[in-house]
Amino acid sequence: MRLLLVEDDNHVAGALSAILSRHGFQVTHARSGEEALKALLPAGGPPFGVVLLDLGLPDQDGYEVCGKIRARTSVPVIMVTARADVRSRIHGLNLGADDYVVKPYDTGELLARIHAVARRNQPGDPEGTAAPAPGTLVIGAVQVDLPTRRVSVDGEVVALTRKEFDLLALLVQRPGVVFRREQIISEVWRTSWEGTGRTLEVHVASLRSKLRRPALIETVRGVGYRLVDPGA
Repeated sequence: MRLLLVEDDNHVAGALSAILSRHGFQVTHARSGEEALKALLPAGGPPFGVVLLDLGLPDQDGYEVCGKIRARTSVPVIMVTARADVRSRIHGLNLGADDYVVKPYDTGELLARIHAVARRNQPGDPEGTAAPAPGTLVIGAVQVDLPTRRVSVDGEVVALTRKEFDLLALLVQRPGVVFRREQIISEVWRTSWEGTGRTLEVHVASLRSKLRRPALIETVRGVGYRLVDPGA
């Protein structure tokens, strides 16, 4: 997969490019927003599968660059930044970013997020297999219908509470991606981590029990949780 890395720090870009190359990515490095936009111009070769966009660029604000990228192409964009506040993440996602990674990040998590957004951008099955309805996500025997908030396992409807569904919906949309506990609390409960940690653990335990798939939601010690796709 071709990957466009937009990073003005040559030392950071060099180290990250080496890691990505070892994992099979063909990395093109752009040091500014202008270089990134030029790299995305059609050149007759295979398109980029993902753009890793650092927000601290020397010539343009990274948010502005993201908006320009989205106006030109549907390539998945992962923003990489030290701005950890929720408002910044929401702004980035509203501009069309597919994901948002906060520095310092775990390399394994970054790789999982890259594969996740690339997988979501892949075209439909070439054999013509019937796809689930829009908004319906299938992970093994578990089917989650986002518009109707309906969940079934092996065709049997499972009754979830509002927060249980919100938690599952968050995880199932990015299988393999590790969500930090603080991030889950912020997005599902709309509050801070303090005093809510135990509530999260209880909801995860309840989901594992109701879905009858204890291994579906994996605990990443010291970090958070991720949904494991049995077919991946």
